Amino acid sequence: MVNRHRGEISAVLDGREWTLCLTLGALAELEDAFGAEDLAVLLKRFSTSALSAGDILKIVAAGLRGGGNELAPEAIAQMRADGGITGFARIVGELLSATFGESNSEQAGSIL
Repeated sequence: MVNRHRGEISAVLDGREWTLCLTLGALAELEDAFGAEDLAVLLKRFSTSALSAGDILKIVAAGLRGGGNELAPEAIAQMRADGGITGFARIVGELLSATFGESNSEQAGSIL
């Protein structure tokens, strides 16, 4: 069972329910992946720019790993979400809202 107060969300990928969480380690991974010097820059990047499929993949992968799921990057890249890319965008929006707070939910939800 997910704990939203800890930044966890639940998402169905490939017909299976997964826990995703952007832990401190996952956020550091994303800072490196996006070349962000700190969390403020990372949040600004997420809230002011449209994300590519590769960006969404990086965020979902970091969230899955932060949720305690050890999956190969290739396996994550092959996963499917209900609604296709829109489903993945919804998952990323929920994950960013759970991580950075509800006040950023509108910004995080408009990533495409």
